[in-house]
Amino acid sequence: MLKFVLVALTVALVKADLPDGRQLASPEIGLCHQKSLHETGPDGKGYFFSWRDLGLKNIQYDWLDARNYCRRRCMETVSIETSVKNDWIKERLVRDNVKYIWTSGRKCDFKGCDRPDLQPTDINGWFWTGTLEKLAPSTQRDQNDWSPTGGIGLPQPDNREPKQGGAQENCLAVLNQFYNDGVHWHDVACHHVKPFMCEESPELFRLVKFL
Repeated sequence: MLKFVLVALTVALVKADLPDGRQLASPEIGLCHQKSLHETGPDGKGYFFSWRDLGLKNIQYDWLDARNYCRRRCMETVSIETSVKNDWIKERLVRDNVKYIWTSGRKCDFKGCDRPDLQPTDINGWFWTGTLEKLAPSTQRDQNDWSPTGGIGLPQPDNREPKQGGAQENCLAVLNQFYNDGVHWHDVACHHVKPFMCEESPELFRLVKFL
């Protein structure tokens, strides 16, 4: 039921009028067959690391461009549904000395997100757009890996930038010792640019056959 509800929300996100006119990309059959993968994860899926790719190692994308890069290749930016997968990802950031990456995580901030069960959105509105799974409330610290601190010393997510005159922090990144806090989740404004991980999406690969 939860996935079914989030499908409707994601459709709303895809159709949303973005300020710069961009849209969520559809998979492209040629790119899907040509995609490269760097490792197999603990869930058996193939994973792509942008910082290991010769053409992307010096390039970083904002949250939507990162997701669209993955989607065109029948992948999604990484979702972190289990502690095993979370630890596996963190090990690679430390080993490769990567400061931060985008995930598919997003705070529900579009039409349809005013439902009572998603309020307040800073606590109850986070979900993995790649797998359409809702995160546990951010206050349940044993059910997530939000950092205990951030740019103004508050536990994550803190939606810090609007308090300092910036944009809403509606996207989820994994940061590696950025605030000397270990490797943990942070809410970040979606326009920032970062490296990213993609994971194979069987759903998108099936979809591309019908496009």
